[in-house]
Amino acid sequence: MIDATVSDPLEADEPKTLVEAAYKRLRRDIIEGMHPPGEKLRVEHLKEQYDVGAGTLREALLLLVTDALVVGQGQRGFRVAPISLADFEDITRTRVLLETEALRQAIARGNEEWEAGLVGAFHRLSRAEQKLAEHDPGATEDWEKRNRAFHEALIAACPSRWIRHFQHILYQQSERYRRISLFRQPIPRDIHAEHQALVDATLARDATRATSILSEHILRTLDAVKQMPQDFFARGKRP
Repeated sequence: MIDATVSDPLEADEPKTLVEAAYKRLRRDIIEGMHPPGEKLRVEHLKEQYDVGAGTLREALLLLVTDALVVGQGQRGFRVAPISLADFEDITRTRVLLETEALRQAIARGNEEWEAGLVGAFHRLSRAEQKLAEHDPGATEDWEKRNRAFHEALIAACPSRWIRHFQHILYQQSERYRRISLFRQPIPRDIHAEHQALVDATLARDATRATSILSEHILRTLDAVKQMPQDFFARGKRP
């Protein structure tokens, strides 16, 4: 039986420990630009901001080092990891290689249960896209969560847990950049139509067309980020 899930306890909705709660809040604030790239993360300041002890905060920061969102500097503490166009291009092109291969394998091996999971994930994502278009409060966070679930459902039938594991990591690494594109919308695109075309080709078991659509879908975010002014990467702030 194919394990169609990516196990990550820190992705659960409700945090189970103080460390997990601090990790999630810090991660969200880094991704949303509240702590911009390169910012010094001072434990003595952050423990008051996040209302946790120094030990809890350090454990949360070490988890973020593992996520490559924070850089540890030995005795000098922590900084938010930098972002750059070159880094995002590397992330994106590697993700295309892995995710298209994962989709090709999923189409070859997926059963009706996989198809049903994909249709359900697409339906939930479509509802989130509607709320995003209506500027509903909290829509961005909900869309990001459902978009991640959709991409995981798409390749859930891939038999290689390592491909799915590394795709999960690359998806997370692209999140800061994707948020920039989502808020600024530097190029016009109909993301819902892109997702619809991807689902249609996948359910038709047309691997060549589905992987081509997926590749173009992922690369369009890179094209959008390339339109951003270069000084924006240094600030990393939400507009």
